[in-house]
Amino acid sequence: MKNAITEMKSLDIYVNSLSVKQYEEIKGSLVSDNRARVNMLSFDIHLQNYNFLCEESSLQQDIFSLQNLAKKFTWKSNIEQILSKNSFEALILTDIDRNILWVNDGFSKMTGYPKNYAIRKTPNFLQGNATSDTVRSRIRKKLALGNPFKEVIINHKKDKTQYKCEIHIFPLKDNDEVTHFLALERQIA
Repeated sequence: MKNAITEMKSLDIYVNSLSVKQYEEIKGSLVSDNRARVNMLSFDIHLQNYNFLCEESSLQQDIFSLQNLAKKFTWKSNIEQILSKNSFEALILTDIDRNILWVNDGFSKMTGYPKNYAIRKTPNFLQGNATSDTVRSRIRKKLALGNPFKEVIINHKKDKTQYKCEIHIFPLKDNDEVTHFLALERQIA
């Protein structure tokens, strides 16, 4: 049975790589083993559920980390609501001077930089020649206003590849005074 499953996986990978025309030409010669098909379908369902659980666990870990920081800095913002109502890949927390204090695991996945590399730097290290000075200036002005905002900027990964990054910045306040910024970031096409 183990060889049959291995053969089915290999066949599945091969068939998925075919064009529709190529598949139509060979589909009559494919032999179906319903037992292996049921096992593969069950595995697919399990894998989808596993990926969902991993993403949910990662979100809960991010919420937990930021809620602990919220207690320390006495922010009034609802961190859980911010994270659950907005899409993001990476989270960056900075102080009022834009020095990075914390990033999530998604930051490393998106940028290629290790988490500890980003700490105590400003997000400027992600910018390069393709980053617009106009957009940088607009971001600085919006930060000074102290309101949430979205912007799109060209950033650079560790391997120097450029990517369009949508940032959604939330000022975090203590007694109506902005003390930190939380950036929710995601790569866009």
